Amino acid sequence: MERYRIRGGNRLHGEVEISGAKNAAVAIIPAALMVDGVCRIENLPRISDTDTLLHILQSLGAGIRMINSSTVEIDSSHVTWDGADYDRMRKIRASYYFIGSMLGRFGVARSTMPGGCNFGVRPIDQHIKGLTALGAAVDVQEGGFIYGEAAGRRLRGAQIYLDKISVGATMNIMIAAAMADGKTVIENAAREPHIVDLANFLNSMGANIRGAGTDTIKVTGVSRLHGGTYAIIPDQIEAGTFMVATAACGGEVLIQNVIPKHLDCISAKLREMGVTVEEYPESVLVRSTGELRRANVKTQPYPGFPTDMQPQLSTALALAKGTSVVTEGVWDNRYKYVNELRKMGAQIQVDGKTAVIEGVPCLTGAPVAACDLRAGAAMVIAGLCASGVTYVEDIQYIERGYQNFPGKLRALGGDVVLVSEPDKPEARGAAAG
Repeated sequence: MERYRIRGGNRLHGEVEISGAKNAAVAIIPAALMVDGVCRIENLPRISDTDTLLHILQSLGAGIRMINSSTVEIDSSHVTWDGADYDRMRKIRASYYFIGSMLGRFGVARSTMPGGCNFGVRPIDQHIKGLTALGAAVDVQEGGFIYGEAAGRRLRGAQIYLDKISVGATMNIMIAAAMADGKTVIENAAREPHIVDLANFLNSMGANIRGAGTDTIKVTGVSRLHGGTYAIIPDQIEAGTFMVATAACGGEVLIQNVIPKHLDCISAKLREMGVTVEEYPESVLVRSTGELRRANVKTQPYPGFPTDMQPQLSTALALAKGTSVVTEGVWDNRYKYVNELRKMGAQIQVDGKTAVIEGVPCLTGAPVAACDLRAGAAMVIAGLCASGVTYVEDIQYIERGYQNFPGKLRALGGDVVLVSEPDKPEARGAAAG
C-alpha cells in the first residue's frame, strides 16, 4: 500500500502553480455529455476524480483525446445514456451529475448512487426534487441504481426553490435545465465560484444561463449545445491549502494562477492569525514569520469560509497560541480527522459541530490516515509542521483532489515522498517520539 512519508520541520519557500478547480471540473466533464460535437477543456486538473469521470464518459460512447497534461478534447456526438461504467460511478460522488446531463440530452438517465468521501450524511433529495420539478420521474431502484425518465423524453422548465443551499443540486439542476423546454428559475441557489464556472462553460457551448453566483439562477432551455473551447478556473481549495500550509510551516510562498477574490475569506482568516497575505492580479504571496494567533471560524456556504478548508485551518490552529473555536456549519460529521491529529499531540475537543482547539508548541510525527480528501491534506500539513517522521495512509483520498501534491510541496522545500513499504520501526519511533 502506498503512503506518504513526511519529514517535518522545513519552512516553505518558493512558488507554486495552482491547477484547475476540482469542484468545477467534476461537473463540467459530465455536462460535456450534452454537447453535440467536440468541446476542448483546458486547465483540467489531472486527479483521480477527473480521470474516473472521463472513463465513465468514454464508456457512454464519447471520444476522449488528451492534447496535453491539462487539456482534453471530448467528442460527445455519438454518446448514449445507457451502458456506463457503473463500478466507477459507484466510487465517485460527482457521478450524480450524469443524471442531469443524461436527462437534459436524452430525457432518460440511468446511474448509480454516488460514492466519494464519507464525512456525514449527504442525501441527494434536493437533486431529485429539482429534476422531478423539471418533469422527470426519478426512481431509486434495487441495487443502488437511479433511473429517471421525462414525459415525451424532454424536460420542461420549472420554478424550483431549494429547501437548503446545495452546491450539487444547484449544478445538477442547472445542467439538466440547459436543454429543457422553456425557462427554469432556481431559487435559494448556491453561489460558489465553481457554479459560475459551470454556467460559463454551458453558455460557451450555447446555453442561456443568467444569475449564476447569485441566489437566483435563470435558465432558458435551448435545443442543442455545440462544441467549443473552455478553460476551467483555478482551484480555490488547492490554493487555500497551500496558503494554510505556508502559514503553519512558516516561510514565504507565491501562489500563482489564482483568483484572489475567491480567496478573500481564507486570506482574512490568515491575516487574523498574524499571517501576511499580499494580493496581486493572478497570485497571492503568503508570508508567515512569527507565532500564529488563535482565531474562531465557522464554515458557511460561499462567500463564507469554505467547509473544504476546515480541516486544514484547524491543523494550523492546533499550533496557534491560545484557544480557538471551529464550528462546522455545513456537514454533520467532518471531525473524523481530529483523532489523527491527537496522535500527533494536538489538543482538540469536539462536541457536535464544534471543535475547541488548545494550541500546542509543536506536533510530533506519527502514522496517521487520511479520512477523506481534505482531511488527508490536513494530515500532510500536520506532518510538514511536526518534528520527526509522519506516514500518511489512505492517500487515494488525497489524490482525488490534488494534482501532484507531493511534488509541488517538494518544490517548496517540504520533505514529502511517496513510498510503498515504509520503514515501520522508524514510524513506530516517530509515534513514540
